[in-house]
Amino acid sequence: MKPTLLVMAAGMGSRYGGVKQIDAVGMHGETLLDYGIFDAKNAGFGKVVFIIRKDIEKDFRERLFDRVARNMDAEYVFQSRDSLLTEEEALISKDRTKPWGTIHAVLCAKDVVKTPFAVINSDDYYGRSAYVTMSKYLSNLKNDDTTHAMVGFVLENTMSPSGSVTRAICNRKDGKLTDLVETFKIFWRDGKVISAFDDHEEILTGKELVSMNFFGFTPRAFDSFQAYWDEFKKNHIAEPKTECLLPSGVAEMIEKGEGSVEVLSSDDKWFGMTYPEDKPMVMASLRSKIESGYYPEKLWEN
Repeated sequence: MKPTLLVMAAGMGSRYGGVKQIDAVGMHGETLLDYGIFDAKNAGFGKVVFIIRKDIEKDFRERLFDRVARNMDAEYVFQSRDSLLTEEEALISKDRTKPWGTIHAVLCAKDVVKTPFAVINSDDYYGRSAYVTMSKYLSNLKNDDTTHAMVGFVLENTMSPSGSVTRAICNRKDGKLTDLVETFKIFWRDGKVISAFDDHEEILTGKELVSMNFFGFTPRAFDSFQAYWDEFKKNHIAEPKTECLLPSGVAEMIEKGEGSVEVLSSDDKWFGMTYPEDKPMVMASLRSKIESGYYPEKLWEN
């Protein structure tokens, strides 16, 4: 049973200033996501499911989806502010302008994901080894297993030269995730990795293992995420900006004993499209990989 790749591509891109999920960065109009899907397909993933906003559907199909769907089993679902809400909940939250976060996104795809699956961000380049490692792990699981996984990355390999980042630092015991510590405003200064938040600065080693939202789950995890989402709505339905986040849902699943998360790792260097200034660096990095033969100049045959 080949695993599914679930791509969270409904974010607003507020810091980036546009719909970065479909911004061309390759030599033939490829998006950053094209390269991840190409790596995932070659690693053994059998299907890709995208979570998008309705308002970008036309551009999304023209600039990414139709090309991918000619080369791989592909499908997409929508995430909106009103998704998974009752009429009463939608009315209470009518002032909200954005979707509800990554747990909400994953649940929007619940009805179309039928195999163990990996979850990724659409604006991150994870590197080939992460897909190979995760595919191998998920391919050995059954749908009702409660053993899940994540691929962690070395913090200093995930920094943006264009500004600060937020990363969830992984704590482990016996190879299993115990919790994720959300760490804010991480940046380089004088060759050191600094976290500065609420007027407090901390020097990090840069070698910490962090989550980049590259998780692997069996469909059994949907039960835990649904319960987490239902509880979240009770407490935050009237709040305009609070988000229901995947790392928090994973942490609660572990705390309640509903599942375990094996911490896998990758030494690949991450890069992404967090800020507009990141685009030239991303394009240069991909061109270098093409010139070295790591990727073909044209990813897809058609």
